Amino acid sequence: MRELKKAYLEITNVCNRSCTFCPGTRRPQGFLTPEDFRRLAGRLRPHTEYLYLHLMGEPLLHPQLEQILAVGEELGFRLMITTNGTLLPKRGELLCRSPAVQRVSISLHSFEGNEGGGDMAAYLDGCFSFARQAAGAGKRCALRLWNLDGAETQGANAQNGTILEHMERYFPRPWKEGWQGVTLAPGVYLEWGERFEWPDLEADELNAGRAFCRGLRDQVGVLWDGTVVPCCLDHEGDIPLGNLYDQSLEEILESPRAKAIYEGFSQGRAAEELCRKCGYARRFVSK
Repeated sequence: MRELKKAYLEITNVCNRSCTFCPGTRRPQGFLTPEDFRRLAGRLRPHTEYLYLHLMGEPLLHPQLEQILAVGEELGFRLMITTNGTLLPKRGELLCRSPAVQRVSISLHSFEGNEGGGDMAAYLDGCFSFARQAAGAGKRCALRLWNLDGAETQGANAQNGTILEHMERYFPRPWKEGWQGVTLAPGVYLEWGERFEWPDLEADELNAGRAFCRGLRDQVGVLWDGTVVPCCLDHEGDIPLGNLYDQSLEEILESPRAKAIYEGFSQGRAAEELCRKCGYARRFVSK
């Protein structure tokens, strides 16, 4: 039985924002029912206890989120939520009282997707108030920003200074610096990262030479229709390995295509065209 560090199960591919850094998806839109969530998650459970409730889409939009969280608890999962933060004032209490929810990551750079610019102060108040509430409920909360290096003030990162200033009102300094991010308060973290090129079959190859990825080693993704993909960045399902409604995950991972991907990366090459066009995969290759 292949053990994975985590699995991504997309409970919806619908989002309430349109951010420039997100490629979106042309797939049919839909929501996973609690019954189908139980079926798919149940087939993932023998392989991992860490389940992320997204691949594309905004999970807090799901109208039956409470039932889905309850099923995740019954199955013994540690649930991870990634959200753009806009719905936390409405859904935050639900996340805090769910025993299964372990961690909530808030993409603060999603503010750019607010229609008409939005009210940044109100948005940040909602995010930071939730972070304090979640930490008080024993959850871990990660606040994410792009290119947070203290000098980025132009273009997409122009709001970083404003966001940090607002953050200090809720989490006064001093902050504890770490190699991956900053501890703002017990259970609340600021994480930084760099933008990357999402894999796209229409793009130029980025990994024509040596390539490596953790897909199918540490993780696997499942789209809301049951399609299994190698990782959380296959937003269009361009590498369908099988369908979890029809097959066990073990059968899918042992398929010729899945094995070719795994063995290819073991040899330092990308077997799939999409993988050769993934900007994130470049991070795994030594320069």
